[in-house]
Amino acid sequence: MIIVSDKAKERILELKKEEGRAENENIRVSVKGGGCSGLMYDLGFDATQAETDHVFEDKGVKILVDRKSLLYLAGTTLEFTDGLNGKGFQFVNPNANRTCGCGESFSV
Repeated sequence: MIIVSDKAKERILELKKEEGRAENENIRVSVKGGGCSGLMYDLGFDATQAETDHVFEDKGVKILVDRKSLLYLAGTTLEFTDGLNGKGFQFVNPNANRTCGCGESFSV
């Protein structure tokens, strides 16, 4: 399961409206190779749901995760910060052994 913080939910809804996204577009979270720690998060809107996708819903936000990425994302919380130290979505991942300074890549 992926948990969505209240701030992340608010920002997702704002972005959906600002970008004129369709109602059927959901959040897709995946993990890809790369970054300074070996793996990177990928986050975006997606209207296509594959048969092999795992679908989670938290606070009314539907999240699509492919089977491979699910192994790395189980128990992760999607946060949004807008403070002085940076603005953007952050992943609080209990499976990550190490993360880079910017929080965009990790290793397990």
